[in-house]
Amino acid sequence: MVALAKIHLLDQLGVGVVAATLPRNRPLAALACALETGGNSTAFGLAAPVPAAAAALRNGALMHSLEYDGTHTASITHAGSVLAPVVLAPVALAPVALALSEEIGAPGASLLRAFVLGFEMFVRTGLAAPGAFAKRGLQFTAVGGPVAGALAAGLVLGLDPAQMTNALGIAGSQASGLMEFVHEGATVKALHAGWPAHARLLAARLAAAGMTGPSSILEGAHGFYTVYASDQGAPARLRHHFATLGASWHLREAALKARATCHCIQPFLKCLETLLGRGLKPQNIAAIHCEVPPGEEALICEPWAEKLRPASAYQAKFSLPYALAALLVDGAVTVATFEGPARAEVCAWADRVIWSPMAAFPTAMLRLKVTTHANATFCAAVDDVRGTPGWPLPPGEVLGKFYNCVRPVLKHEAPARLAAAVAGLERATNLAALTSALRSVA
Repeated sequence: MVALAKIHLLDQLGVGVVAATLPRNRPLAALACALETGGNSTAFGLAAPVPAAAAALRNGALMHSLEYDGTHTASITHAGSVLAPVVLAPVALAPVALALSEEIGAPGASLLRAFVLGFEMFVRTGLAAPGAFAKRGLQFTAVGGPVAGALAAGLVLGLDPAQMTNALGIAGSQASGLMEFVHEGATVKALHAGWPAHARLLAARLAAAGMTGPSSILEGAHGFYTVYASDQGAPARLRHHFATLGASWHLREAALKARATCHCIQPFLKCLETLLGRGLKPQNIAAIHCEVPPGEEALICEPWAEKLRPASAYQAKFSLPYALAALLVDGAVTVATFEGPARAEVCAWADRVIWSPMAAFPTAMLRLKVTTHANATFCAAVDDVRGTPGWPLPPGEVLGKFYNCVRPVLKHEAPARLAAAVAGLERATNLAALTSALRSVA
């Protein structure tokens, strides 16, 4: 589990570092200086230390801002971007974990433990009511994040059981995160990981200082599952999931992303990439038909006119036709694909994409069919997404993604030093090597 946590942490750090350089993230860059002064914590893209709360908010938001961070698909959770600073391991450098641990000098092994346990709680909280939050217009990463993050921060702070209960109760009142961002491509979605990272840290500290929170925050009549998921059966399912803690580890199910776009779009990109690899020429394509699993159409297909003509390249991260068209136009889908304005040339190619609901989900494979101008058809199908445990990214590709992200940002040997610091994290007595590398910005 330690080795897997470090893989996810390395991946998440790379994503956060490159995100700090993008023009659309400048509002996030101002946060570290605007909220407080002083502090010992590291913020992505900055050489000077900042306060823990500011670092947690900035780092969590940056890690989530590219849609390049890890995902636990069954619980619909971007747990790493919320927990990384606290635990620095599986799925990202928990914004809370990293920031808080630096301030109090927690050793690497403690951070890894907090990250893994926070991740496991986060995922289990989502699995108790899978999909219920999204149906009510809420992103689970945002609403569930404060609770799991408070646990991770509480472990680092060494809260006793009563204080931990209060921290979770306090965190429940900090949960929020509306899905409305998707219709305009509003970049506030990045805060769906940043605010939870910030909230958890504050919840744990407030509990340590004596503030109380409701012990029934999860199962109460006006608690988490009733209000956010409208699911009164979820608390019982949550107890069942918690009973498996230590016997099963959901971190093993977490997926790394091969491309910086919505998880639901990535299988279609792989299908089209497969056909292009077999010799299909973009100029010969008349139509691309995608079969979309139920529930995903609201995110990547509807309203279709909006997906065909997104207001920005960032909004196009959630556009199935734009992403496929970008692959045809550019031959690749990268971080740069979704920066700046939406391109007219890509939008023109997007008009060739059509979709229909998948007929036999979840037993059927996800399919994509291309029809050429000569009326020939070519099909490709996948039953999983690259980066998942069933189809993992090769170690060299994970490391290559990390170096591609950090080399343009960090000085000289800092990328290699950062990779080495993560590799030896469980043996580290402090975070000096890791934070030194992160602060070596070009």
